[in-house]
Amino acid sequence: MVGGAQAADLIIPTTPEPIYTPAGFDWEGLYVGARVGGQFIGTQDYGVVGAGTAFTAGVVGAAVGVNFIPVDPILLGVEVTADYGWNNASLVQPTGEFFANLRAGAVVTDSALVYALAGVGVATGNNAANTVGLYQLGGGVEFAVTDAITVRGEVVGQGDFSSVGTDSFFESTKATVGVFYHF
Repeated sequence: MVGGAQAADLIIPTTPEPIYTPAGFDWEGLYVGARVGGQFIGTQDYGVVGAGTAFTAGVVGAAVGVNFIPVDPILLGVEVTADYGWNNASLVQPTGEFFANLRAGAVVTDSALVYALAGVGVATGNNAANTVGLYQLGGGVEFAVTDAITVRGEVVGQGDFSSVGTDSFFESTKATVGVFYHF
């Protein structure tokens, strides 16, 4: 009789629950977003606009990119942006700016990222004669507000590859604020 009672005691393997589950925002992967801001262009030869007139323009645009974290807390990313700039001065035509950027940063807390940005691109005007190659250098900070949405502030200095006129390293400054969705 003792043998029958032991047969009912089956051993069922179970996986124990983890003691620690990682918290925080997942910065890796694809993201897309929209941004608004302003741009100050100083007195210089900025190929699209013309020489000698400083002005401020409004900016609205979009960005698409992908992030990688090769080693915690270092983040590397690739991003493309498209911006439309305008103002109400009659001498300035609307311009489009398109950039391919590299980002490198650090995840300083679970929900905060600080990064530097470098990119090359092109600014276009009403015709092909008003197209000029550009570069930009800058940085920003990005905060996670939900599991998939972040808010970003960014400032970049821009210059052109034109050798016409007085050419300073940074000929314009752009500041933007944006909302991004991470997949």
